[in-house]
Amino acid sequence: MKEANILVVEDENIVALSIKKKLELMGYSVIDTASSGEDAIVKADLFYPDLVLMDVMLRGEMDGIEAAKMIREKFDIPVIFLTAYTDDKTLERAKLAEPYGYISKPFKEQDLKSNIEMALHKHEKEIRLR
Repeated sequence: MKEANILVVEDENIVALSIKKKLELMGYSVIDTASSGEDAIVKADLFYPDLVLMDVMLRGEMDGIEAAKMIREKFDIPVIFLTAYTDDKTLERAKLAEPYGYISKPFKEQDLKSNIEMALHKHEKEIRLR
């Protein structure tokens, strides 16, 4: 497992810090956090992380699903949604962003780690196939 650089997008600061700490304990590097969809896009462009962990509902004009679509299209960075929203309507919208995972909160750390590893592996394979 290589150390991956992760951007955490979460509008609740305490939750973002908790996720950051958990990721670092798992051996990942959190390059930054963002609290809005717009901020996530700017930071994805600035830092070009290996992966983005994205909450679905965010402050600002753009929600996490819209931001994830733009990040995938512009930068080809894999996105995993980490959210409390699991209703059918939200899931259907989220599919359009082509996420590499969808984890519901509260999450188990092992579920988070296995989803991250699978997403990184899948993305690396896709790059090699191009």
